[in-house]
Amino acid sequence: MSDQPLRQRAATEEKSGAKRNRERPPAPEPLPHPVVDNHCHLDIADGDDWLSPEAAFEAAEKAGVPKIVQVGVDLESSRWSAELAAREERVLAAVALHPNEAPRLAERGLLEEHLAGIEEIARDHERVRCIGETGLDFFRTSEDGLAAQEESFRRHIDIAKRHGKALMIHDREAHDAVLRVLDSEGAPERWVMHCFSGDADFAKACLDRGAHLSFAGTVTFKNAEGLRDALRVTPRDRILVETDAPFLTPTPFRGRPNASYLIPLTMRAMAEARGDDLGELCAAVAASTDAVYGAW
Repeated sequence: MSDQPLRQRAATEEKSGAKRNRERPPAPEPLPHPVVDNHCHLDIADGDDWLSPEAAFEAAEKAGVPKIVQVGVDLESSRWSAELAAREERVLAAVALHPNEAPRLAERGLLEEHLAGIEEIARDHERVRCIGETGLDFFRTSEDGLAAQEESFRRHIDIAKRHGKALMIHDREAHDAVLRVLDSEGAPERWVMHCFSGDADFAKACLDRGAHLSFAGTVTFKNAEGLRDALRVTPRDRILVETDAPFLTPTPFRGRPNASYLIPLTMRAMAEARGDDLGELCAAVAASTDAVYGAW
């Protein structure tokens, strides 16, 4: 298991293989109604000036995305996220240890210390509105790390409930296990499936348990018809939208770095897949976001 922090590993893996196109995608037509990017990693600029927070805010506002939920994946990025939200009115924060961080920390005897640090941030910062991204990832974590990953997930659920925060779940190839843990612990009143990746049946199972489903650029991919089926069965008042920037860039710029100003590409694909009026869907998504995270 790598000792490299998750944010560095993610950036390294994203750039591995063929040389990637780092060129900034052109700005799409702005949305007719503002929406929030409810999952973004502004701390991973990766040397591109146009991905820096100030540049990201300016471009996003012009596109009709005036607000962003900045998401931590470890103690360092969670502190950074909370501090950004405290000084920047366009940002709310989510803080957590990413599921792939938990085994790495457990190996070093640091999991308890870092979980305590996440709880301290959540307790002390009013603009930290969410515990996440936490959850389960059966793609990158080996068998010997799964127990630590599940324990971390359970602890994050507890933190969210005790501090009245929403919960943001990372689920990669772990659908049944995520629901098993949620059923065992009891889900918080407000919880989000980040970058929803299941089919219509899994969407219904999550919705039955009170979830909001957040759709990323993956919903625009040609081979994602099952994901679009999930979007179609999701009520408007349970839909959120996100970038997971700088990752998961929507079509037709898949493979380039992502940023919040590209949300209009995802929203237009979502409206087309559902047969919805774009403005009406944007308004519904904006209202759903406020229902999850509260007033800005």
